[in-house]
Amino acid sequence: MNRLEQVLAANKAFVQRLPQEFQQSTEDYVGKTPSRGLAIFTCMDTRLVDFLEPAMGIRRGEAKVIKNAGNSVTGPFEATIRSLVVGIFELNVEEVMVIGHLDCGVANSTAEGLKQKMLARGISPEALHMVEYELESWLDRFHQPCENVKEVVSKIRNNPLIPKDVPIHGLMFNPYTGEIEVLVNGYEYIKS
Repeated sequence: MNRLEQVLAANKAFVQRLPQEFQQSTEDYVGKTPSRGLAIFTCMDTRLVDFLEPAMGIRRGEAKVIKNAGNSVTGPFEATIRSLVVGIFELNVEEVMVIGHLDCGVANSTAEGLKQKMLARGISPEALHMVEYELESWLDRFHQPCENVKEVVSKIRNNPLIPKDVPIHGLMFNPYTGEIEVLVNGYEYIKS
């Protein structure tokens, strides 16, 4: 079986024996809005799947989770900011947690290394030229996950589209132990 067939077979078996935790009655309906008013912005690292949220005491339906490579924000209205804007203004998100993690793979990547791999796979030099500046400003600046979290918190907090009364926290997650360290306490920046 190829990967798609494996996923579809697993889905069929899952649906046929839907675990109790996913079955919903009218009393415990899981809605679109996060019941804890929380958005989590983190990395797409596979080690965080089924580990980060339980380590935080977060269950299905309690938080919006946004992920990308290196939990980076590259512009004032890129996908992460758009997701946070929708979360805050449409889905009752009241706080944001930016969560980096130790041993992030992006920390060891470079724009030049990625460009070479892309060229080797047939991506045209012209296409790379279109994104060269963004690749360099993203990958060549990300080498310290803790500093990245602090920078992303600052970018979100200072974005004119994000209300000043929304706490933006910065946390660091250990993908081996599950421990969380506070780098930025967002409550300290809320203006009274």
